[in-house]
Amino acid sequence: MECMPGKGEENIEAEMNFLDHLEEFRWRVIKSVIGIVIGGIIVGVFIDWIITNVLFAPAKNTNPPLMIINLKPFGQLTLYFEVILVGGIILSIPNILYQFWKFIEPALKETERKYIVGIVFFSTLCFLSGIAFVYFVLLPTSLGFFATFGSAVIENQIAAEEYMSFVISLLLAGGIVFELPMVSFFLSKLGILKPEFMRKYRRHAIVVILILAGILTPGPDIASQLLLGIPLFLLYEFSILICKYSQKKNE
Repeated sequence: MECMPGKGEENIEAEMNFLDHLEEFRWRVIKSVIGIVIGGIIVGVFIDWIITNVLFAPAKNTNPPLMIINLKPFGQLTLYFEVILVGGIILSIPNILYQFWKFIEPALKETERKYIVGIVFFSTLCFLSGIAFVYFVLLPTSLGFFATFGSAVIENQIAAEEYMSFVISLLLAGGIVFELPMVSFFLSKLGILKPEFMRKYRRHAIVVILILAGILTPGPDIASQLLLGIPLFLLYEFSILICKYSQKKNE
């Protein structure tokens, strides 16, 4: 007679599976960190050019130009490390997304695994598009409002740390927000999100979008809020089409 596996053996097998997943997760994190380090090294090589001609350029192009000052003894050193870290993360976004999808690959169906490369590509494209939109459209508008608002007898001088925190947070927020179509595609693939649901609650989504635009855009600048709110609404409508397409593929 064959012996049936006992509860002890089942527990050992479950524990081994958990440890295997934990080990896989650890290696995916390590590979992601290695990508960030490599990206940070690349940013570090061009750090002076990035800070002068990229990150501080919007402040210099306002009318009148904004004065950026350093208020801390090691303020510029901290600033450089912050730019290297965030720049490394942005450059390694394709690798981070790829490691994430490879980690959850065993849970996907065989027909879904072939979409991993495409999902990584379009997720990266959406993230970079959000950063580009913020840098070329939203950031100049917001800084232009800061430069012209207030009394003429008060000179606008911004601490370098505060300026960089504002720019980086806005850039990352734009990149994350522009991931909405890919998030919708993923949730619809799992059967969690339906296009009918998104159409039904479109009005509620508009209110949430306006609130989100008000939170992400600093100050009472209506123009900046509209500049962010309109693309968010278009992304929402595009996400509905993405859900509909994904639902047809599932069927």
